[in-house]
Amino acid sequence: MVLTEPISIDGDERERIYEYVEAHGAVDAERARRELFPDDPPGDPQYARAFRHGVAILKRDGYLEEGADGTLRIAVDLEDDRRRFSADEVEVTIRPARQEDLTGIVGAIRRVVEEMTYIEAESVADALDHEDVLLRHNDLESRMFFVATVDGDVVGWAHLHVPKLEKLSHTTELTVGVLEVYRGVGIGTELLERALEWARSSGQEKVYQSVPSTNEGAIAFFEDRGWTIEASRENHYKLDDEYIDEVMMAIEL
Repeated sequence: MVLTEPISIDGDERERIYEYVEAHGAVDAERARRELFPDDPPGDPQYARAFRHGVAILKRDGYLEEGADGTLRIAVDLEDDRRRFSADEVEVTIRPARQEDLTGIVGAIRRVVEEMTYIEAESVADALDHEDVLLRHNDLESRMFFVATVDGDVVGWAHLHVPKLEKLSHTTELTVGVLEVYRGVGIGTELLERALEWARSSGQEKVYQSVPSTNEGAIAFFEDRGWTIEASRENHYKLDDEYIDEVMMAIEL
């Protein structure tokens, strides 16, 4: 299943199951059954079979996946797509993120925000903290993450947000960042390329982002990789009583 395709699940109960899992990011199947159908007689095999049937159909059609431990989550076709490379004697893995990466991603974003001005990334971290859900795919939005990990720890991320508004559905907003100690060895480039590959394969035509004009390193990074400055909004940000311009950048796919 490609996350940017519209949801079309037949049956009210299957739709309820999907929406519940999507809202929670990852959830134990038995807990989902109890909370979705609280009036079902405990232990009644008929109701248990009905729930399992709904889950089985959603899994068959590529909407949900279930781990060996009984955890349900929305399905992402890229599950096994892990790319490993060596960077400055460090083994790095680039892969699609999972719900379990949420804390690591928020921590990495917060660290990067402390090191440089990155308003859009800070907004992403705030949203994740509030919702406690990493991936999204519903009638309003699709949200995808890739992570770079070293020894299992998140050291960088790429985030893509696809609005469901038809007039904007060909566009994707991106944020990407790497912890300072791991910069300059190609991790950011690998994350960016992976994110753009996903956007391209999902039918997106344009990826954009905004950065403060004071973040000259980020602007140079993207310009070196084919991004262009489309516009600038004067005094758009106010940081410590200082007004800073917003630089709006994009790349056509």
